[in-house]
Amino acid sequence: MKNITLLGATGSIGLQTLEVIKEHPNQFRLYGIAFGKNIDKATEIIKSYRPEIIVVQDEKVRKELKIHTDQITILVGKEGLDEVSADPKTDVVVNAVMGSVGLGATLTAIRHNKQIAIANKETLVTAGHLVMEAARKYKVDLLPVDSEHSAIFQALNGESRKNVNKIILTASGGSFRNKTREQLRNVTVTDALNHPNWSMGAKITIDSATMMNKGLEVIEAHWLFDIPYDNIEVIQHKESIIHSMVEYADKSVIAQLGTPDMRVPIQYALTFPNRLPLPPSKSLDLVEISTLHFSKMDMDRFPCLAFAYHAGSKGGSLPTVLNAANEAAVDLFLREKITFLEIEDVIENAMATHSFVHQPDLETINAIDQEVRNKTYEKY
Repeated sequence: MKNITLLGATGSIGLQTLEVIKEHPNQFRLYGIAFGKNIDKATEIIKSYRPEIIVVQDEKVRKELKIHTDQITILVGKEGLDEVSADPKTDVVVNAVMGSVGLGATLTAIRHNKQIAIANKETLVTAGHLVMEAARKYKVDLLPVDSEHSAIFQALNGESRKNVNKIILTASGGSFRNKTREQLRNVTVTDALNHPNWSMGAKITIDSATMMNKGLEVIEAHWLFDIPYDNIEVIQHKESIIHSMVEYADKSVIAQLGTPDMRVPIQYALTFPNRLPLPPSKSLDLVEISTLHFSKMDMDRFPCLAFAYHAGSKGGSLPTVLNAANEAAVDLFLREKITFLEIEDVIENAMATHSFVHQPDLETINAIDQEVRNKTYEKY
């Protein structure tokens, strides 16, 4: 029996993690949860799973939650995330929070030798050098939950990393994959949230439409698998059946395939190196699918992907700027303060005006992150 602490419990990944836990009650127990403001959903989770520890975003949420539950231990903010991530009873930390707020909890979990299932890509984007240095020091593996990184992780199993030629990340193309740049000028928030393949939260769905999500995944893959950026390729694959691939020195390519279902990589991260049945997931029927499509990724069509390659390759503080500007820009778009294409303008301007720091420590990263957000919100 593994005690699971789930950070980001009310989000898309969090809810699907709960489905996996429910499917295997003799294998997993929900020990702790963290969430932001969705009290209604959190209350349902608490009543169904009875976690021992709850972490909420702020005191206002804590006071309101007290009305709905007799739960005794309710922690608050980043300190609460750190405490539950270090808790001796926690076996596995599933980090599915959205944004850079997940960084501190990841570092805390590493220092306390927890098994970590990482779905919070911003952790590695903003501070990959610090996270991986800590993971090596404490001999902790980061088990990827993203379908693409899980696919790469599985394709690397049993193989020597020195024999890897490149990794190939697949991208569905998001909500607007068939639209031209001109057609994007007047798209709405509702249009952008209509992803063709996956059911995800609002922020990640917008990131998929801009292709920033894939850019963040490129940076994450660089850190997770110690692969140079020149050896990370992105191709468009609209069916989302091949989740990603690895090409080896002999030109063999190993791919991981499956129906689009996030419960599969979530469960694999929780059970590794073993596998358990997952009856709710649909078996892949290649005859039914019949045809798979692939195309080259157009960096002019998706400049956010180019921004990410540039930020990742330069390193230092630039990925922090990329991520912070993107999070602020997506928030502004969702609140209809800027247009869809202005998301790119916000990010490009933040990167162009930033004073680069070569090897930022955690304090510097947090300061830069906040500064970029403040400047972005002040402007819009």
